[in-house]
Amino acid sequence: MKTVTERFLNYVSFNTQSDEASETCPSTEGQRKLGAALAAEMQEMGIADAHMDENGYVYGTVPGDPDLPTIGLIAHMDTAPDASGADIQARIVEYNGGDVCLNESLGIFLRESDYSSLKNHHGKHLIVTDGTTLLGADDKAGVAEILTAAETLLRQGGRHATLKIGFTPDEEIGRGADRFDVKGFGADYAYTADGGPVGGIEYENFNAAGAKVVVHGRNIHPGSAKNKMINSQRIAMEFDALLPVEQRPEFTEGYEGFFHLTGVQGSVEETQLYYIIRDHDMDKFQEKKTVITAAAEFINRKYGDGTLELLIRDSYFNMRKCIEPCMYVVDRAMNAMRAVGMEPVAVPIRGGTDGARLSYEGLPCPNLCTGGENYHGRFEFIPVEDMELCVKMLVEILTNV
Repeated sequence: MKTVTERFLNYVSFNTQSDEASETCPSTEGQRKLGAALAAEMQEMGIADAHMDENGYVYGTVPGDPDLPTIGLIAHMDTAPDASGADIQARIVEYNGGDVCLNESLGIFLRESDYSSLKNHHGKHLIVTDGTTLLGADDKAGVAEILTAAETLLRQGGRHATLKIGFTPDEEIGRGADRFDVKGFGADYAYTADGGPVGGIEYENFNAAGAKVVVHGRNIHPGSAKNKMINSQRIAMEFDALLPVEQRPEFTEGYEGFFHLTGVQGSVEETQLYYIIRDHDMDKFQEKKTVITAAAEFINRKYGDGTLELLIRDSYFNMRKCIEPCMYVVDRAMNAMRAVGMEPVAVPIRGGTDGARLSYEGLPCPNLCTGGENYHGRFEFIPVEDMELCVKMLVEILTNV
């Protein structure tokens, strides 16, 4: 039987960054390659119906007692576009305090002064990168933990719930649930294994939207530009300055929402701005969309109709209203956490998961910890011991009858 660490180190060797500019599903070929490998591995484990569909989603079933609930476990295969996911150099270091040298030649360190949570992991074995890429624990840790739990059920036998497994592409660009076959999946309820430090369980998340802004200018040679040139980059900066400064991610926490400028591409002739808009409260979320729309209208009044185009697209909504009528799903997970020695902590997600969308589609789907930290960046890490504990939690969820 493969260990969860062996699986994880194999999966991170696949470059599965998603690509928002792509129109395909999955958005990148690397995700399809990993999906095919996972389906084959599941078949080898004895999951007879394991397969990858035409959209790159991977499904499979571990049959259990028909008198028990059918429980789904879901994770996503893609990694975030925020940092490179190619040629990941993962290694395991025993952590005994202080800073971790990730890359001696480049002088890159994982420092306790920057990431105070390191102090919680003394004596553990951390999987880290060389400081030039992300690790991919978000969410290949979830994939590895789910398959290790599935193989545990297959080997130990005994009475357990039927397990439905689902691995999705493109979660990081908000498309993970777009083509998920909820009806065919056939679970009574599910959990995404897509969280952070051990003990975390999440059943409320941001309402989320993405905004694309296109500013049109006019390029004239700077030597003869007076009263003729319209520099789209400067108008774009003016537009951004109209949004509330205090509602940026770097100034918010907890339930506070934000406007986050995620990307800029520009020239005098045309500039594109990309934003994500987030808030837990639906009224405040709608207000934020009103604010950004009003800023666009102001620019067009000032510089002329059509100067700025704004496209807002809702991504997902707060799952809390879908979970509250069936809190037994949360209770089951919390009981499993306590049984394996975790202290459950319910926290609001300052982000989202596939489970948010799936909950609105009739599949209650809270989010569970996987053990990783510092997601979406070069200083991502995950303790081996915490992944192993998360596997025990998943097995307990399925066997605690």
